[in-house]
Amino acid sequence: MTLEQFAPTGVLVIIAVILAFIILMISRVFGPHKPSFRKNAPYESGMKPIGPANRRLPIKFYLVAVLFIIFDVEVIFFLPWAVSMNGMGWYGLVVMGFFTLILIVGFIYEWKKGALEWE
Repeated sequence: MTLEQFAPTGVLVIIAVILAFIILMISRVFGPHKPSFRKNAPYESGMKPIGPANRRLPIKFYLVAVLFIIFDVEVIFFLPWAVSMNGMGWYGLVVMGFFTLILIVGFIYEWKKGALEWE
């Protein structure tokens, strides 16, 4: 593969970044911008906020996010592997076995931290 094969993708990324920047600048220059205390206040379902807006979240949210990433990555990589398993042979089986082992280690970590226990 040469760099020339990626040139259209590079041009597309550059055009997308420039276009996004132009749209943001046009919106900033021509759009209404009158900040007030009420507009800058945190929004909680139409209610007055209770407590500070930047409070600490329990570690449970972090653990659930890691669990989601583990299973999301698992699904993303298992489907193409299952479709092309015949062409890869033993090498593909060993590589996916190693990948599954890494996922199992992440799953055990989540299990030990208590992310699977709900109150």
